[in-house]
Amino acid sequence: MGFSEFLGNERIVGALRGMLKRERVPSALLFTGPSGIGKYTLARMFAQAANCERLKDDFCGECAPCVSMRPLANPAELIEAGLAERGESADAAAVERTPLIIETLPDVWLIVPDPVRLRNPVARPMIRVGQLRAVQRAAYFKPHGRRRVFILDGADTMRWNDADLFLKILEEPPECATLILLATTPDSLLPTIRSRCLQFHFAPVAAEQIEEFLKSRSGAKPAERKLAAQLSCGSPGAALALDLDESARLRRAVLRLLEQGVAGEKYGEIFAATAQLAKQEQESFENILALFYSLLTDLLESSQSPESSLARNPDLRREIGILGKKIDWEWVVRATRGVDTLQGGLRRNVGRQLGLDSFVASLAVR
Repeated sequence: MGFSEFLGNERIVGALRGMLKRERVPSALLFTGPSGIGKYTLARMFAQAANCERLKDDFCGECAPCVSMRPLANPAELIEAGLAERGESADAAAVERTPLIIETLPDVWLIVPDPVRLRNPVARPMIRVGQLRAVQRAAYFKPHGRRRVFILDGADTMRWNDADLFLKILEEPPECATLILLATTPDSLLPTIRSRCLQFHFAPVAAEQIEEFLKSRSGAKPAERKLAAQLSCGSPGAALALDLDESARLRRAVLRLLEQGVAGEKYGEIFAATAQLAKQEQESFENILALFYSLLTDLLESSQSPESSLARNPDLRREIGILGKKIDWEWVVRATRGVDTLQGGLRRNVGRQLGLDSFVASLAVR
């Protein structure tokens, strides 16, 4: 039990333990990196260590504060309970009046993007004003134990206008509290917020380490563990949650769409495929765009060097190799810019299918 259980990013773990040991903990930390890399897990561990009654720079897992925080390891049930307590008919005013706050220990709060309802969540959950105001008030309370810790998972979902409210806390930081912001990239937050946080970017975990991690956590076969580790792009959480059959189906659908775009024909089939990806898949559209990036990277490597290892999609080597012979470096650059444009359009509420249709139509080899 303790920080030794955390997988990868040893330098970040060492830096956090050093802060606790010297009792020089900053008022705001920013953890960035892809989903599943361990940002939330390490933030939770830090909160436990900051309030452990037995250890100064680690956590025992057995004292009262450590035991109280165990449910935070898997907060899904706590989130469901909070939404159920607020009720399915919650309107905008009720959501702000009764903010979703996960608290198993008075000194440790978990703030997550509010989906508003349990059965019919909103399309894009976000951290809301009511949650930020609650944090603003509580951050200056004297802790019951050693230190108050506020974990804001999905900090990049804050509206930038609302983020100004959060900025007030950072401008006058509380002495006995630490706010930990979790986001995929630093650029998704206001520069004024980033500049007031001590930033840590989480690097991908080695595939070999992820394989060992899966060996102890799942009953997958060696070949399946190896493939899951390769497809996870260095994220242990993504590897553990990966459905290999569903992943293969979805990646083949995306690759097929790229093939149809290159051919520049059968647009009826293309539009049917884009409708499926944009509206009918369980996977989020943002994650589907990540598959486009992954396949385009392997296509670039294949077009330049047929002997490439294709580390991102090794199970699609033959299909990628065939398509790689039909395109060149300039096509990959053009296609990548197209995905960038599509991703940027999501922030402006551009229609997903319309944007995807336009993107695929632009892929025909000139």
